[in-house]
Amino acid sequence: MSKVHTTLPAADGFFMPGEHAPHDEIWMAWPERNDNWRNGAKPAQATFVEVAKAIAEVTPVTMTVSADQYDNARSRLPENIRVVEMSTNDSWMRDIGPTYVVNGKGERRGVQWEFNAWGGFVDGLYWPWNRDNEVAGKICGIHRDESYKAGFVLEGGSIHTDGDGTLYTNEECLLHPSRNPDMTKEEIEQSLKDHLGMEKVIWLPDGLYNDETNGHIDNLIHVAGPGKIILSWTEDKDDPQYEISQRAYEFLSNVTDAKGRSLEIFKVTIPGPLYFTEEEAAGIDMSEGMEREAGERMAGSYANFLVTNGRIILPLLDAKHDDAAREVLQKAFPEHEIVGVQAREILLGGGNVHCITQQVPSV
Repeated sequence: MSKVHTTLPAADGFFMPGEHAPHDEIWMAWPERNDNWRNGAKPAQATFVEVAKAIAEVTPVTMTVSADQYDNARSRLPENIRVVEMSTNDSWMRDIGPTYVVNGKGERRGVQWEFNAWGGFVDGLYWPWNRDNEVAGKICGIHRDESYKAGFVLEGGSIHTDGDGTLYTNEECLLHPSRNPDMTKEEIEQSLKDHLGMEKVIWLPDGLYNDETNGHIDNLIHVAGPGKIILSWTEDKDDPQYEISQRAYEFLSNVTDAKGRSLEIFKVTIPGPLYFTEEEAAGIDMSEGMEREAGERMAGSYANFLVTNGRIILPLLDAKHDDAAREVLQKAFPEHEIVGVQAREILLGGGNVHCITQQVPSV
């Protein structure tokens, strides 16, 4: 087991780099839960394979998979994708993997958060979650990277950074009573600064409409770089998302980042709205925690993409809006290649491309 430090990353000179910085590896986890993924998770598995292949052309990919699914995953994935047997409860690597910090001197360490399935016994989506909560430490061990145990509940999808001193999050998620009810907003903010080496935390009010993670920031915005924000948008005043996007835009238009920059905001129109079909809902085993019923609105978002080594993996979700989303992202990332992957099957499980990936930064 790699060393776990009892100090704080910021005090040790470490900070979380932006997602646009170079990556050594992308981690993913193989989907198989029948109460979250329809038809025995086979459609989702096919989509995860396509995402992994698109990433692996520019960044090495490791897929964790249960013992029962190992042979299946290994046979479906190309040889250049590493497959590692590891126990998980589901497949949201963004939230269960380590958040990496670096020090600019060629060292990196992982931060292990506490994971409680987006709400624990208050409004968590499944139980148990003990295997998910061990993943971050296991990944650090595989890379022989030293780490920190933060000791409070956080998911990787609830934070975004510009890599230049600014962290973006939102109150709906981090201040939710199901996360860290014994901590004040000020204490949570200080802990984020201490563990991620940040100078300023920007707190948006809400997350995307009907997001079952209590509104993860990575569904509402993406940080394209210092002072550049991609924002999920709609012009439809009858859509409940309209007010949320308006509030976020007004808020972001009136803040400055850690370096005093005003923010350039790129609006990307949300897909749909998208809803579960009868057929999709019928293919899922019923469970208590997750709403998977026909007519249920899904939290579809083009902001939920991955940036890795000069490439963007963009979820394709709606033929009416996919091309427009690609154009907006190309403006925000003029040097990047944009590769689209049909991603409805990931959305059916409650997230998207960003949610199922976690990067290991290069040092």
